Amino acid sequence: MTFKNWIHLCIDMQRMFAEDTPWHVPWMKEVLSQVEEVARWRPDRTVFTRFVPPKRASDMPGMWHDYYRKWDMMTLDRLGPSMVDLVPSLKVLVPPARIFDKMTYSPWTTGELDRVLRAEGIDAVAISGGETDVCVLAAAMGAIDLGYHVILLKDGVCSGADQTHDASLELLGDRFSVQLEILSTEAFPARA
Repeated sequence: MTFKNWIHLCIDMQRMFAEDTPWHVPWMKEVLSQVEEVARWRPDRTVFTRFVPPKRASDMPGMWHDYYRKWDMMTLDRLGPSMVDLVPSLKVLVPPARIFDKMTYSPWTTGELDRVLRAEGIDAVAISGGETDVCVLAAAMGAIDLGYHVILLKDGVCSGADQTHDASLELLGDRFSVQLEILSTEAFPARA
């Protein structure tokens, strides 16, 4: 099966995860070249998400308020807005690649990304980025719930925790095999 109406949804490949912060994901540098390859191949079909923290913990409702009280050093007032940027090698692809900002793990929460993709006739989403067991998992589950065919690019996703990264790949591959398939970044272009 080939994918005709697809986008590459690259999750949170940002400076605040790539650089020396409390949220640093060491594996990000290991998958960056594979993510770059897919994004450079078709930047016009790439959407980069950015996880955007609030300025202050008090700006967020409910448990997000408590979360950012714990991670106060990762609020925009303390972190600085430039750390929300994509890593430089991906940022240069915008445009034609696009950026979609989100304040939660899932890019689907507001409904805006789904509206944009539906208007473009998109029915398949190839996912890369980080973290496999948090934002990538939320993106994959949301896309499944919305009826998209999901392609998880296994060598293009990363996490700060090896055990839950592996468990997430196993869970998604086993439990959602009708709605999601796992491919390498090398195999994906031949199917697109």
